[in-house]
Amino acid sequence: MIHVVGIGLDGAEGLTGPVLALIVEAKMLAGGDRHLSYFPEYGEKSLVIKDFSADLKKIKQFHQTLGSGEIIVVLASGDPLYFGLGRLLLEKISGEQLKFHPHVSSIQLAFNCLKMPWQDATIVSAHGRSNDLLKQALQKGAEKVAILTDGQNHPGAIANLCLSLGLTSTYQAWVCENLGAENERVQSFDLPSLSPLTTTDFSSLNVVVLIKQKPENTAIDLKQLPIFGIADHYFASFKDRPGMITKQPIRVQILAALALQPQQIIWDIGAGTGSVAIECARLCPEGKIFAIEKTSAGQQLIEQNCQRFQVKNVELIAGIAPEVLTNLSTPDRIFIGGNGGQLIPLLQACGQRLRQDGLVVMAIASLEHLSLALGWFKQQQWQVKVQQVQISQSVKFAELTRFDPLNPIYLITASRNSMENG
Repeated sequence: MIHVVGIGLDGAEGLTGPVLALIVEAKMLAGGDRHLSYFPEYGEKSLVIKDFSADLKKIKQFHQTLGSGEIIVVLASGDPLYFGLGRLLLEKISGEQLKFHPHVSSIQLAFNCLKMPWQDATIVSAHGRSNDLLKQALQKGAEKVAILTDGQNHPGAIANLCLSLGLTSTYQAWVCENLGAENERVQSFDLPSLSPLTTTDFSSLNVVVLIKQKPENTAIDLKQLPIFGIADHYFASFKDRPGMITKQPIRVQILAALALQPQQIIWDIGAGTGSVAIECARLCPEGKIFAIEKTSAGQQLIEQNCQRFQVKNVELIAGIAPEVLTNLSTPDRIFIGGNGGQLIPLLQACGQRLRQDGLVVMAIASLEHLSLALGWFKQQQWQVKVQQVQISQSVKFAELTRFDPLNPIYLITASRNSMENG
């Protein structure tokens, strides 16, 4: 039998009596330099694992020479089956020949040091891996994220990734070093102050824990905002879907397509967080914008964002389009960001109400809805322009930078008349 023993930075003192007895009994003790340093008395009976493939062959060859009841012990960090050596061993050795003795994992130690329950945490290993899973967790607004780091994906690099994503959520970062050892250290950082730090500023044995902060309804300094193209993080957004907002680069294209004029009446159908409606209101303070939204969560966000940006010319219309459109003022511009599965009835209602020289702008994500919309406009003999808006943004990747694509959007601009400005 090969016994795989998890060990922490407290060394032999952290192991139970039965596990220590196995180590004493072992004909071979294998592990990394740090693991074997806790048992210097083993000398020639120990095998330092440096090249896993080559050293595993040595373990298997030695295993074949064992007599009945004789054992090998392999030391591994924490829980060997939790992003550890155990998975690699199971790929090469039959599970019947392996027995695992887990220690407390570094993730467990980190959350216990922080005195935080962690059954709801998202765990990501960036040790020798890409940051794709971490990026997905952050973009979904995970409440708690624990990250196993390495020399490239160190705490500062993780902070740079968070900042480059333009998240609508704010995270507090905890860097937990040498967990379980005498020189254990736990530090808290906000992300801007953490980002300049490098791998040399921390012990190589560290875990990063990101805790999502509750949004603070702090006042926005309106004088510091751009005329249009407001960054996403300024808007209050859905707690469970923080990325569910018309992204700034797409929003800018929508505003351009709307070709706004000062005193126009604008409908924003499927307004979501109200980001498009609010940008229209700021650009056209003498105009009137109706933000139509069917969900109660979206309605609350629209009201909250109108207060944050101090816009007075946005009116929330709670309900399902096209039913709630009947009594609204005749629009000069209509933006359709969501159709609730009622695309054709919605287009029919908009076509009946839109001013003769008005514009309809639609943001569509699927080919099926694109085909339906184009078919309807063709049948009605409207003038149509379609743009595929596909934008990639720079994202930090360890010490490098790469491009991260947003989902492509089909932007339709339609009018009964020729679009001279389009």
